[in-house]
Amino acid sequence: MPSTAYNLFRSAILREQQTTCLYDGRYRELCPHIIGTNRSGEEVVLAWQFAGDSSGPLPQWRCLRLANVRDAHARKGRWHEGGSHRTAQTCVSDIDLDINVHVRKLR
Repeated sequence: MPSTAYNLFRSAILREQQTTCLYDGRYRELCPHIIGTNRSGEEVVLAWQFAGDSSGPLPQWRCLRLANVRDAHARKGRWHEGGSHRTAQTCVSDIDLDINVHVRKLR
């Protein structure tokens, strides 16, 4: 059974909605792109962090373990995505939903 955070991020991908949450004690503003599980079977999401708190420069790709996400919310807003797709993502090994494959391709 997927977690509450998993269901929220999955729904946000389907609706192309932004998400906000606390992760590693920092407030994040994200656009989730790919959700599923990692090699260890943990629920994860690959998201483009465009605003909020960060230990490094923004914007940037983030791999979030959903067990560590707190106070997650979806909201309407401009969709953000990374400009570089030169390397394959390694965050999500068992992909449930990918915005570019499962959402945008259907339109």
